[in-house]
Amino acid sequence: MKLNKKDILTALEEITVPGEGKNMVESGAVTNVMVFGDEVVVDITIKNPSLQARKKTEVEILKVIHRKVYEKAKITVNVKVDAPSKPKVNEIKGKPIPGIQNIIAVASGKGGVGKSTVTANLAVTLAKMGFKVGLLDADIYGPSSPIMFDVAHEKPLAVNVNGKSKMKPVENHGVKLLSIGFFTQPNQAVIWRGPMAAKALNQMIFDAHWGELDFMLLDLPPGTGDIHLSIMQSLPITGAVVVSTPQEVALADARKGVAMFQQESINVPVLGIVENMAYFTPEELPNNKYYIFGKEGAKHLSEDLSVPFLGEIPLIQSIREAGDVGRPAAMQTATPIEAAFEDLTRNVVQEVVNRNKSLPPTEAIKITTMAGCSAVKKK
Repeated sequence: MKLNKKDILTALEEITVPGEGKNMVESGAVTNVMVFGDEVVVDITIKNPSLQARKKTEVEILKVIHRKVYEKAKITVNVKVDAPSKPKVNEIKGKPIPGIQNIIAVASGKGGVGKSTVTANLAVTLAKMGFKVGLLDADIYGPSSPIMFDVAHEKPLAVNVNGKSKMKPVENHGVKLLSIGFFTQPNQAVIWRGPMAAKALNQMIFDAHWGELDFMLLDLPPGTGDIHLSIMQSLPITGAVVVSTPQEVALADARKGVAMFQQESINVPVLGIVENMAYFTPEELPNNKYYIFGKEGAKHLSEDLSVPFLGEIPLIQSIREAGDVGRPAAMQTATPIEAAFEDLTRNVVQEVVNRNKSLPPTEAIKITTMAGCSAVKKK
């Protein structure tokens, strides 16, 4: 079969460029097409620097040409990344915390998907790898980190730093920790409006002596609300990790969580999506996997949104039990749980490295109120 450039370009018009709403030809992403007999060379330029976006683009091109033009065509795809020389974000104008290198927000669109469990195990795994780690439990209305780290009855002490009194985070399992749970009674509900919650968070962020940290993890509340905006107003976030189960209801909310960080006015890089409770394996049937909440839903979502898939965590009873007794399950050695969290943590660290190489620091956002509505702007 004789191939021609026109047929190739017509086929490529079926592929939409993520985030642009235009097809690959119309957007100018296709820079060159060459045909040599049954061989096709396609040169593409995209703006997304992630490896996943490049691979997805290449696979889509191969599929559409084989399907629409010639199934035996020999195709070479050359993908070039053209990241803007002056990205939308500027240099930090917020209040970075001296000594803290990376701030990772762990979020979920929906409650009950295991966000705090993932955060706790990510923190202890980073500590096991030799990093200096802090965890700020920013879930004001449902703090759980004190229980998960077996420090529910501890209280932060005061220390003098350069003539100022600062809170000293509680430390266990190699992780420095602050939570509103340290300042409330176990049976006391936190009934605060947004400004009070934001003030409490600012005190735990800036009135604490965190010291030198490679990573600070922020365990955010579920949803996309006032606390999230307050955090992003206060701190320049390095990147966000979104946690979801494979269930469609959870995925719909996770999609909103990713969209929040990717809004032009916020523009916090999304490091990737974690699939929690991915499958269940009974102890008596170690080779069986039961996909109780659906199969690979979060993985497919990450592909749809062109964000990295960071890993899957199985639904295992001992993960819940370990969290309840204050010893995160990732601390267990030579277990599938440890391996799963190590794989997740390595992927998060790699995405942070990639992000810091390709993008400038994220700036904090400025929140104003107009006519009773919240507006978000860059500082």
